[in-house]
Amino acid sequence: MAVARLSDLPARRGARLPGRRGAHLAAGAAALALVLAACSGGGGDDDAAGGAGEPVDGGTLVYATGDAEPTCLDPHVGGNYPQALISTQYLEPLVGRDADGEIQPWLATDWQVSDDGLTWDLTLADDVTFTDGTPMDAEAVKVNIEHLQDPDTASSTGWLAVQKIAEVEPVDETHVRLHLSEPDSALLESLSMQWTAMQSPAGIARGMEENCAAPIGTGPFVVADWVPQQHVVLERNEDYSTPGPQAENDGPAHLERIEWRFLPDPATRWAALQSGEVHVIDNPEPEVIVAAEAGGEFTHIDAPRPGSVNRIELNSSQPPFDDVRVRQAFIYSADVDPGIETLYQGVATRSHSPLSSVEPTAYSDPSLFVTDLEEAGRLLDEAGWSEVDDEGYRVRDGERLTVRLPVSTNQSVAAEQSLFEQIQANTRQVGFEVVLTPLDLSAWYGALAAPEDGGENQYEAVSAPYTKVGPDVLRILYHSDSTVPAPSGYFANLSQVTDDELDALLDEAARSTDPERRADLYTEVQKRVLEGYYILPLYDQQNHFLTRGVTDVRTLGTVSTPTFVDARLTS
Repeated sequence: MAVARLSDLPARRGARLPGRRGAHLAAGAAALALVLAACSGGGGDDDAAGGAGEPVDGGTLVYATGDAEPTCLDPHVGGNYPQALISTQYLEPLVGRDADGEIQPWLATDWQVSDDGLTWDLTLADDVTFTDGTPMDAEAVKVNIEHLQDPDTASSTGWLAVQKIAEVEPVDETHVRLHLSEPDSALLESLSMQWTAMQSPAGIARGMEENCAAPIGTGPFVVADWVPQQHVVLERNEDYSTPGPQAENDGPAHLERIEWRFLPDPATRWAALQSGEVHVIDNPEPEVIVAAEAGGEFTHIDAPRPGSVNRIELNSSQPPFDDVRVRQAFIYSADVDPGIETLYQGVATRSHSPLSSVEPTAYSDPSLFVTDLEEAGRLLDEAGWSEVDDEGYRVRDGERLTVRLPVSTNQSVAAEQSLFEQIQANTRQVGFEVVLTPLDLSAWYGALAAPEDGGENQYEAVSAPYTKVGPDVLRILYHSDSTVPAPSGYFANLSQVTDDELDALLDEAARSTDPERRADLYTEVQKRVLEGYYILPLYDQQNHFLTRGVTDVRTLGTVSTPTFVDARLTS
């Protein structure tokens, strides 16, 4: 199998390429610095095993995840974070992003954009093949983008990312031309994500069922076996030579294989890490992170996700949150600060922005999120919720002031679920009845599905993490177009904002190639979202990993997923 090393190409990681106007479109992208905090106090990657041994080649790394087991290992289908976590090991995107937030070459080594922003020319790495021997060429890019755009793929995240690509024109084997329906300042950010990563056209042609079971990519590992509800076995790609911009290893991974286990119980994952049964766990509870940092044998990797923060979206399309006064009253009575401080034990920091703290364009306004029960009561009175029933809940026209809040137990750790219970108790003081419904990921998506035949949504509030590189996530979350479901059935605008002025700002930002103008527009967007009380920001999307007995585990500067190209077990 002939595979060119990215290190042999002119566009070596971090190089500034002549004519690469496209690279400057990412100037406002987040600087996702790799944070590897050794538990013994300030050590780097080499301290990952707490000095328990020397790094060695070979062996099987065991990874235990608390995220939901994907129903499909192809991240084009649907497009959730568990798919991104595992697919990072076998699929690679066209471009990457370094620790400073700059878009960098990967499978595409160069790019140019026309003056009108409607035509993008991408140069691809020469002689790269997928692990089945299929060329990773211009035709493969065309097949992948069309796969994302095909409604039968049932994509969500990827489908939204490539909506503006009207035509993919293979010029020759290593040059592909993208014709856009309108300028897209976030195109490279979108093409850096796992949900748009490249797959073998021959693999896609097998059909969804077979491709879901074992997608074929160019990555450092290959899907060898999947035993549902137990594990996925990933074998080393012996011909791997396309490391991303943050990798140090130019060739195949040091590890022979990865066993990716599904262990939903956090206590079980932590016990397995302590006993040495596993080497890496994700989604640890805050108290576990604190305990791990107190010892010397564990490494804590804190890698907040880009894009949006964890937040509670208030459904403005139906009562009671179709009234801004009621939304404001809910936020004024939620009083989340003490809960975050106590439950997260310093692991999470309160946010007052729609965007993650790793996004340079994030805008905050803490003054909008004060706790004021008296003002909350006055606002509810003004909105007509002035009567109280026998249980102390507000009523209007015989209807109780009820807020249904479905909770994804796969995405919300126990601390977050406890925070929701505190919000439930706090808002009850002014008369809200918050109904918390714990659901697994599939049922949770069902609760958020678009209403049929003009009916109402099945929620009034929801915490719905959404990961996308860059501030364009605001368009995905708050443009009125996003109230229409993607082919997967999921729609991202869960606060159901329909605001013509907001749409106009988002449209202009999406077209703007001027970084300063783009940043100004996104600031105005955030102000409008915050001042409309459509959301209650909580904290960055928490992305924590604990490791033991392994060194050089890194996270991508794109969607903060771990990569094991450089990782070695320690003897």
